[in-house]
Amino acid sequence: MTMSEPAVLICDDEASICWAMQRALTEEGYHATVAASAEEALERVRTHPPDVIMMDVRLPGLDGLTALQRISETVPGTPVIIMTAFGNLQTAVRAINQGAFEYLTKPFNLDDVMAVVGRALESRSSAIDRPADTTDTEGSSIGGCQQLLGKSPAMQAVFRQIALVAEQTVPVLITGESGTGKELVAQAIHYFGRSSTGPFVPICVPAMSDSLVESELFGHSRGAFTGADSNRTGLLEMSDGGTAFLDEIGDISPATQVKLLRVLESRVVTPVGSADQRHVNFRLIAATNRDLEQMVNGGQFRQDLFFRLNVFRIELPPLRHRPGDISLLAQHFVSEMCVSDSRALSAAMIQSLEQRPWFGNVRELRNAIEHAVILARGGELLPEYLPPSTPGGSLAEAVAAGNSLSAAVDDWWQQQFKTVRDQAELKDLYTDFLAVVEPILLQHALQATGGNRQEAARLLGMHRQTFREKLKRMDTDYQ
Repeated sequence: MTMSEPAVLICDDEASICWAMQRALTEEGYHATVAASAEEALERVRTHPPDVIMMDVRLPGLDGLTALQRISETVPGTPVIIMTAFGNLQTAVRAINQGAFEYLTKPFNLDDVMAVVGRALESRSSAIDRPADTTDTEGSSIGGCQQLLGKSPAMQAVFRQIALVAEQTVPVLITGESGTGKELVAQAIHYFGRSSTGPFVPICVPAMSDSLVESELFGHSRGAFTGADSNRTGLLEMSDGGTAFLDEIGDISPATQVKLLRVLESRVVTPVGSADQRHVNFRLIAATNRDLEQMVNGGQFRQDLFFRLNVFRIELPPLRHRPGDISLLAQHFVSEMCVSDSRALSAAMIQSLEQRPWFGNVRELRNAIEHAVILARGGELLPEYLPPSTPGGSLAEAVAAGNSLSAAVDDWWQQQFKTVRDQAELKDLYTDFLAVVEPILLQHALQATGGNRQEAARLLGMHRQTFREKLKRMDTDYQ
């Protein structure tokens, strides 16, 4: 090893992974060495401290997370990159809290590994020594909330984001389709964070009566309005010292947006009918299935409130984009319902579950499993026990329903590749796409102009003759 070669120690009991990583690192100019156990790695660290350490979680003898603590004591400031093929939320949180520089899940791309090692070297001089967290978090629940499950790369990325932001106090915006588990993510951030000893208060403003929104959020004093027979503490004040989880934030009215922004900026609430100002200190987590950027551009959501909420974003993937998690989730739901016996998922059942689109996401999967368990009456779970699949999912339906345009297009693209066995059979996708979206666009333009085709064409930046020809190919009342 020359003085200019940064030293990287790879600790993994899988010889093939060690070989591939050692070769890739060597080709990039690193001096890479290998250890097959944590004990061997610790001895190497004591005698020849490396610049970067890559440590697997599951090792023979001492596990990687325990070794991480000892490495931090032996060579404080040396970045440790944790690797695992069996990651879950608890592992990610423990790794980050115990000082891991990064958390990688297998299989990973070697280019990504090189990028992480490079960042680790850059950060070495200013590494942060985090306190160790020895809390046992391997149970089936997280601080009393339901457990987030997933072995797919998409969910591993979510676990990592939760672990990174939990110990911070910045606002978090959770986005994703309905049923993907946004409230579970909010609960996990709360229970792994600094405010875990305080209350977790879910608040769904759109579900409140317009006349009572202020009273529900800020509280009221006795006699403030008819029926206010006593003083009432508002939900935001109840969140003091804990977390306020604002669900469906994209559906709140403009008037409520203004009032909410004022509280978030001042951290002061004033109960209805009272002049008393009460200071509150809560962590803010918001969630929505709407495209807030699009709503801001359309004037439906305040830009300043969006900036206040969107400090750290976590995007939850739809279930159909992580089919590898379906059997894991299904078995978990079966175990929850059948605590007194072991109910098996047949191979045909698992195959059927993995082929469904699950437009209702994890919530729909849970409901389907509960339905199947009831019909199975103690026997093996078979596909015929499943309820009918939830309809929907076409691009036209998704856009017409007001869903995120980018999500709708992404889903449409995924569905095209699922409907054929050979991708070579696919052709004219652009034409097929326009055939779906153009009628929607033209219809909205006509509705916005009261059926005036010339104005609608101008609105779309289209020649009126081109617009007229497109209308002829459509089944519309405005022809």
